[in-house]
Amino acid sequence: MTNPGLMPIGSFAQRCGLTASALRFYADAGLLTPAEVAPGSGYRYYGEAQLERAVLLRRLREIGMSLPVVKTVLDAGPAEAIRLVADHVDSVVDDAAAARRQAVHIKDDLLARSAEPVAVISGPVLAAAIGQVLTATTDDPDIAVLGGVRVEAGPDGLTVTATDRFRLASRTLVPASVRQTAWAATVNGEDLRNALTDLRRSPRVGIEATANGMSLRSPDRGDRHCRLLADPFPDHRSMLDTLPPVTTRVEISTTALLRALEDLHSDRIELAVGASAVTLRDSESGNDIRLDARVLGPELDIWFEMITLYPGISTAIGAEVLIDFRGDAQPATVRSADRGDLTTLVMPTAHLSTV
Repeated sequence: MTNPGLMPIGSFAQRCGLTASALRFYADAGLLTPAEVAPGSGYRYYGEAQLERAVLLRRLREIGMSLPVVKTVLDAGPAEAIRLVADHVDSVVDDAAAARRQAVHIKDDLLARSAEPVAVISGPVLAAAIGQVLTATTDDPDIAVLGGVRVEAGPDGLTVTATDRFRLASRTLVPASVRQTAWAATVNGEDLRNALTDLRRSPRVGIEATANGMSLRSPDRGDRHCRLLADPFPDHRSMLDTLPPVTTRVEISTTALLRALEDLHSDRIELAVGASAVTLRDSESGNDIRLDARVLGPELDIWFEMITLYPGISTAIGAEVLIDFRGDAQPATVRSADRGDLTTLVMPTAHLSTV
């Protein structure tokens, strides 16, 4: 007669989280034998004391442990069991890393079959351009495309552009070779940022387009695959075409302007453009810093957020920077006085008294 303190296999399966068929399999494998098997009917019954072993067995199998190792763990003391679990996890991690490395090669081979050449360019030059425009990206989960870089290639060269709605940075490069038909895509900014170190150490980089990404191929550093963003990039070209004319142009020392901005510890900065100088004032202390400048056009007072203006100036190329103003409510254009291939548009902000 069956011991009344025992559970039938169905009840025990519900308690421990294993199916009845799994319990039969583990019994046959010698991992968890029933406390009693009814003669004649063959019904299997389990005891309360077997629950702990059954639950541990289930958990070990859930992390992918093989049956022989599971049996060793179940029969081992706590210290040995912990060591065996740690060894298993290390092995899983190593296997996953090896699979990831192999997958990279497999994906590269598959991508190479459908890759379309875009341009060949100096790695350090491309890295510098990407690094400069990445300062104009933003991590906005609601507008993911603003974290990307627009890459455009054609007979006129290779252009990289980024915007966070308050800044727009764009640089045009002349590659060693470039496609004769237009190609454009918005590339994941984080993927590009992760590729910068390799690009800086690569004399030549081949840019190739694939169905769902852009590959950066370097014989010296290996290949980098960058994902594309599906959402449409802001129509920056239409915005540039409709900008009003420049009213005031300032040519000023890049280093002096950056140092002045760093000395003003404020969230908002006023630029008072005079006949032959620019005076910087912060919104908190009213401190003035006067910088000599070459000015063409009428005088102007304009305010900027520090987090908008400073990156635009800091990425400028050359000893002097040109700033083109279109009034106090229109974007200002920042570019190098001697090399204008990097252009940054910076939106002004309202004066505190008008906010």
